[in-house]
Amino acid sequence: MSSSDSSSLSTSSSSQSTESDRSRGDRLRGEGVNVGVGTSGVPMEVVREIREDPPEELEESNWPAKGGYAWVASDVREQSSLFRWSRLLNSWLNCTPVISRGVSGDIVSLERVSAIDRVCHGQEGATEKFFYMYMCHFSQLHIRLPFDDFTMGVLRALNVAPTQLHPNSWAYLQAFRILCESLYLEPSPYAFLYFYDTRPRRPATWLSLISRPSISRLDAFSQSFKHFKDGYFKVVVKEGGEQHFLNADGSTKFPFSWTNNPSRYKDMGMEELSSGDKEVVGKLLRFVDKLPTKGLVRVYNSVHLIIDIEGICLLLNLC
Repeated sequence: MSSSDSSSLSTSSSSQSTESDRSRGDRLRGEGVNVGVGTSGVPMEVVREIREDPPEELEESNWPAKGGYAWVASDVREQSSLFRWSRLLNSWLNCTPVISRGVSGDIVSLERVSAIDRVCHGQEGATEKFFYMYMCHFSQLHIRLPFDDFTMGVLRALNVAPTQLHPNSWAYLQAFRILCESLYLEPSPYAFLYFYDTRPRRPATWLSLISRPSISRLDAFSQSFKHFKDGYFKVVVKEGGEQHFLNADGSTKFPFSWTNNPSRYKDMGMEELSSGDKEVVGKLLRFVDKLPTKGLVRVYNSVHLIIDIEGICLLLNLC
């Protein structure tokens, strides 16, 4: 064999090998295997785990949209949730506390939403009562389930579901509670709402509490919640949790679903308050400077909650 024939054969063999490797690489990529090149130039297989979503969750995208919600703003009723995928919800729940310490986790079931569920949807077709919550309620505002009487009272007074109240307004609620506890006061819905106005809009959207400039004692919450809208999931009330969320007659202790008529408050007067509410408001009005909403909310994430409350008390020169 001539040297030219040997060279030609070598080139051909190399070309065929390269084509074979390239073809094999394409096939492996299609099967979910990364193909790398070792230091010797030999292709190396790196197995990559592929996590597929359950077929029934994928199929939901073909379901028809729910109607009857024209009274809700389009940006609300068109916003789907990240938690339509069960694996995402389970992953998040593994690192975020939702239930209060000392309370059984069996009171509720935390469940994904379907591809066509929206945060404003009601209980149509549900066999168990449920309400929606946002991820930020727990991860950033440190809300825990079940709600206390104060929280449920505020939701009733405003006539809104938990997700219908804007997260920034939830921050005021959380800060007000911890402030009252540090002052040994009993927080009440109307003592809290005395400091705020509301302006419900049509079509319905998230309700915000508007501070009354002359009397507000909590500063604006500096945390931005621009990306909270796609992080909602279902909280389904189980038999063991009915006492926490339902009245004796089976009615809910606060609106579970969005309403088209949130309450309007404007310049509430002292004469509208009970004697107990007047005491709470009167003590808070003694403060000249506004108090840090964000700092108060952070107390809920403290390991030593009682110590931090006493620290607030000392800071306010009340101990």
